[in-house]
Amino acid sequence: MSDPPAIEFRSVTKRFGKRTAVDGLSLSVAPGEICGLLGPNGAGKTTALRMLLGLVRPSAGATLVFGRPLRAFEQPARVVGAVMENAPLHPGRSARDHLSALAPLAGADRARVDEVLEFVGMADAARRRARTYSLGMRQRVALAAALLGRPRVLVLDEPANGLDPAGIRWLRDTVARLAHEEGCAVLLSSHVLAEVERAADSVAVVDRGRLVAAGPTRELVGARQRVRFAGPDAARLAEALAANGAPPHPDGAGSDGPAFVVEGVAAVGVGSAAAAIGAVLAELREERDSLEEVFLRLTGGDGDVAAATGADGGSGAPARADSDDRTTREQRRLSA
Repeated sequence: MSDPPAIEFRSVTKRFGKRTAVDGLSLSVAPGEICGLLGPNGAGKTTALRMLLGLVRPSAGATLVFGRPLRAFEQPARVVGAVMENAPLHPGRSARDHLSALAPLAGADRARVDEVLEFVGMADAARRRARTYSLGMRQRVALAAALLGRPRVLVLDEPANGLDPAGIRWLRDTVARLAHEEGCAVLLSSHVLAEVERAADSVAVVDRGRLVAAGPTRELVGARQRVRFAGPDAARLAEALAANGAPPHPDGAGSDGPAFVVEGVAAVGVGSAAAAIGAVLAELREERDSLEEVFLRLTGGDGDVAAATGADGGSGAPARADSDDRTTREQRRLSA
């Protein structure tokens, strides 16, 4: 019998009154895998993460960690570490005091506190009060807290929030090391799609609570390849390709002549067709969609560009945004 996934959503649904925030979500993440969980604002991502962490109860289905509900583990913090958006950090406490208070829950000692502070680059600021920390420093402290128990699963909700470019690169390298060298399963939710494309082994896209696409990142972004060619004889080559059932479409001007794009033909095929008719080209290259383009196509396009790029502003879908707001209210009710 094969080992269970590190993370599993098994036909999970969450309703808030008449509104469905997550609708039949099925997804699994293996040990050592980084999975990017993507969706417009209010699509149900945070609700899904909170169900996995046991902060919100599913209306139907189950969330499992190594085949068991998280609540079944005696010390959950030694199994799953989480960085949720706007993680609490008392302004009057230092990072070291904050982690020392959390350490018993994770079975960690003082040496481990110092170790994770060093690991996240906060050792020099460990005794300063948190009110002096930047947002990026607070994010590093949150990651340190998540790592206290040496968890086998990491759940990261907008972990790059507040980090500068160097910090984002550090985070990407750190997550890759934890996953690919130490075997940690990582479920990462982020609006910084370029970073997700670089970091994630697989991607799951949710829209209005439903899973609309999932698979290896390279396959999702490479599923729609095309070839761009330009030059003095590009128009003649376009006619030849169209006559053979692969009609290109104009793509502005290129090097030394008009440019065209064709789908369904590899670059070597376009080059062979050009050679067969003696067409002179100045440009010939394969192109593929970025993860952002795939995301926008799957979730409806321009209305959610702000959510995809991390720009300020709403998603243009108030019904979506309401779902995760209700998640927060239910989390407070359950913990009361």
